[in-house]
Amino acid sequence: MSSQIPEPPPSAAHVKADNASLGELFGDVTRDLSTLMRQEVELAKAELKQSTSRAGKGAGMLAGAGVGGHFVLLFLSLALMWALGAVMALGWAALIVAVIWAIIAAVLASVGRKELKQIKGLPQTGETLSEIPPTLKPGEVNR
Repeated sequence: MSSQIPEPPPSAAHVKADNASLGELFGDVTRDLSTLMRQEVELAKAELKQSTSRAGKGAGMLAGAGVGGHFVLLFLSLALMWALGAVMALGWAALIVAVIWAIIAAVLASVGRKELKQIKGLPQTGETLSEIPPTLKPGEVNR
């Protein structure tokens, strides 16, 4: 006695594939692809919104830290001024602290300017974009 396992009934997709025309199937694929693309765009929007929100919070925290750091430097400068004021006139102590900060600012400005001068922009992108117009001109031999 041989027992054969009966085949499962065809799925709805198989029945539709057997009975639908190629145009209908292509239309279904196009519609499904369009739906998938819309869903992907919506997902990207949601992820971008979440990332932007987190970036904004992080930037706010960094700005707060910058303000806090500014006050630390201010009060340390005042403490240095008063400490120097204990051994000399307070006006001269303030001038010395101001000169120290002027030197720090000059060094930072010089280094920053040097870094900015080294920026090349987008050299590869510029080169690639300059090659596009000749490529689009019909009838010309492009090298």
